[in-house]
Amino acid sequence: MSITILGIESSCDDTSAAVIRDGVMLSNVIAGQAVHEAYGGVVPELASRAHQQNIIPVVAEAIRRAGVDRTELDAIAFTCGPGLMGSLLVGVSFAKGLATSLNIPMIDVNHLQAHVLAHFIRLKPDDKGPSFPFLCLLVSGGNSQIIKVSDYDDMEVIGQTIDDAAGEAFDKCAKVMGLGYPGGPVVNSLAAEGDPKAFAFSKPHVKGYDYSFSGLKTSFLYTLRDRLIQDPGFIEKNRADLCASLQATVVDILMAKLLKAAEDLGIKEVALAGGVSANTALRDTFMDYALRYGWTVHIPPLAFTTDNAAMVAITGYFKYLKKDFCLIDTVPFSRVVI
Repeated sequence: MSITILGIESSCDDTSAAVIRDGVMLSNVIAGQAVHEAYGGVVPELASRAHQQNIIPVVAEAIRRAGVDRTELDAIAFTCGPGLMGSLLVGVSFAKGLATSLNIPMIDVNHLQAHVLAHFIRLKPDDKGPSFPFLCLLVSGGNSQIIKVSDYDDMEVIGQTIDDAAGEAFDKCAKVMGLGYPGGPVVNSLAAEGDPKAFAFSKPHVKGYDYSFSGLKTSFLYTLRDRLIQDPGFIEKNRADLCASLQATVVDILMAKLLKAAEDLGIKEVALAGGVSANTALRDTFMDYALRYGWTVHIPPLAFTTDNAAMVAITGYFKYLKKDFCLIDTVPFSRVVI
């Protein structure tokens, strides 16, 4: 008997809904919010209001594109956290109302676990995901983690940032260069035209598998400060080289700890997830490490790197198989680790 799951994602500024049947994606609809561009970052109050406007048409469109009737849904999976509380409340409340009206179970999904399990979204029945156990480097605007994944519901964070995340470092450094928000994609684009060895920025010395990007950010800011004193047009003249050098440093920091973890644990199955996994240099380095160290690497399609409901639906699918449902009084949470 087929299992059809509706997934709802509203953790930040993207409203998304997706339908998955027996692990195969039937639809994945995402509505962004351009309103935040003028403010240089996501404004929580504006985000929650936009979710309220988007949630009904997005869910309706996902069901329509999937070619199913809502009465065919077996459960509704929703992002419960972490994320912006106002945004999460919109998705959680809608999921509760729809599940109650259809008399079907609800499944609460951890946003970070969903990013990891995005590797198991199938576009056709014979697609396969990573083999267990595998290591997953999860990098986004709010999280930088190395996760040991032993099963769909068995994940252990063995390393994580102790301050800024990699994506946050990209965004903040891009902002001081006047590149706008979000800064990561702009840095990635400009870096292709620059020299990654043009500037040297500090790298942290953190024990174990943990990360730190605050020192890199400070080093970058001090470089700009000192060079601008000498030449007010420094940023404009060196923007591509600055982006390339920043990107290379971030990638080196990420991969050094991941390599150490893979060697220490003897794991050669390695995956990449999260919004920063769309970064060209990081994806290229993953492929390079696969050749150099004999890794089997798993890099998600670009559509599944940023926040999307398909990853929520696939997580809900695996939880449904174990009858891992939640109660109507489940409340969202803003901060947590796996």
